[in-house]
Amino acid sequence: MMLEIRQKIAFLYPTYVLAIVSIGYVLGELGHYMIGVTSKAIAMDLHYGDITCQLNNTELYLSDLPVVCSDANNSDTCLSLSIDDEPYCEWTYNGLGLDYQILAGPSFIAVFTVVGVIMGYLADKFNRVKMLGIASVVFSIAIIVSGSVTEYWHLVLLRMVMAAGESACNPLSTGILSDIFPEEKRALVMSIFNWGIYGGYGIAFPVGRYIPPLNAWGLGWRVCYYGAGIVALIFAFLTIFTLKEPERQSIGEDAAAQANPDAKKVTIWTVMSEPRVIMLCLAASIRHCGGMCFAYNCDLYYQIYFPDYDLGWWLFAVTIVVGSIGVVVGGVISDKFVAKMGIRSRVIILAASQLIATPFAFGSVYCEPLGAIITLGISYFFVCPLGNSKKAEKEHFTSQ
Repeated sequence: MMLEIRQKIAFLYPTYVLAIVSIGYVLGELGHYMIGVTSKAIAMDLHYGDITCQLNNTELYLSDLPVVCSDANNSDTCLSLSIDDEPYCEWTYNGLGLDYQILAGPSFIAVFTVVGVIMGYLADKFNRVKMLGIASVVFSIAIIVSGSVTEYWHLVLLRMVMAAGESACNPLSTGILSDIFPEEKRALVMSIFNWGIYGGYGIAFPVGRYIPPLNAWGLGWRVCYYGAGIVALIFAFLTIFTLKEPERQSIGEDAAAQANPDAKKVTIWTVMSEPRVIMLCLAASIRHCGGMCFAYNCDLYYQIYFPDYDLGWWLFAVTIVVGSIGVVVGGVISDKFVAKMGIRSRVIILAASQLIATPFAFGSVYCEPLGAIITLGISYFFVCPLGNSKKAEKEHFTSQ
């Protein structure tokens, strides 16, 4: 009886795998980007970063203030600013500064980059499902423990551990999904998976902005990390105990080698020395430099310079809704073009989407809040096909 039921629902297994690895990636990215939204609360607790004069009255607008808080450059002047003898500024940590930039960026990205390459190599040698499950357990525990830190350096170390674990998600998951789904569905599948970046990033805004002030169980910002880590740990166990390693499929140079044994073997060094690969790597580095800088700083930027506007839910909606539409549309269009024009068309779509998105990306920091949200949404819509870039590069260069 159970065997019959399993056979009847077997067609759902690929979708289940996609859901598990994608949600796991979302939770990993939530832990990754939540620092950008919770940094001020953490800085006030752990005492790191810059101290400035800031508005501490949510009922006042900037137009109501006789002197803007940011004009005060010392604590005495800051605390002397008042309306009807009621101070409206506070001299405290703002969550920014060199300490924050190291915490948010280099400490995570350096480890993520190096370990990610190692994980990509190991993915070709060992059981990817078990590796993904173990790596997910690692970053889940790092997220949970991040909620219990008492020193700045504790958080830096845990960010590095988190990066090491999460770096396995992309190479291992994409390998698993590529072996489960047929080529004609691969771009859409990869788009849905890579939406995890936008999903985790978008969810971080309401979680990091609105949960800490509730001070649930007296934990403040810490409950965000405990909750995200526990849910991530559940999906890590689902990965280990409910997914199975798929049979490896031959694609790219492996398939070509089987079809033509006399063909010249293409090594990783051959691919890496390709001028086109070097240009793609440089372009991706520049693109992600800007993207990461914005992602880590945008919430604090909007809170400091536009305190009259609560953009938490707007940033969530733009990232989640527009990002969702973008990845689906990008994946479908990419699949259609490949069916008609071949694998190389993925690179054309990638380049075109980035050219369109670039000018709108400037608007997200140049415009006032309304214009910033609109241009940010347009930028996200066109930049989402970048989620197919790894797939595009692999298919394009291994097909030579």
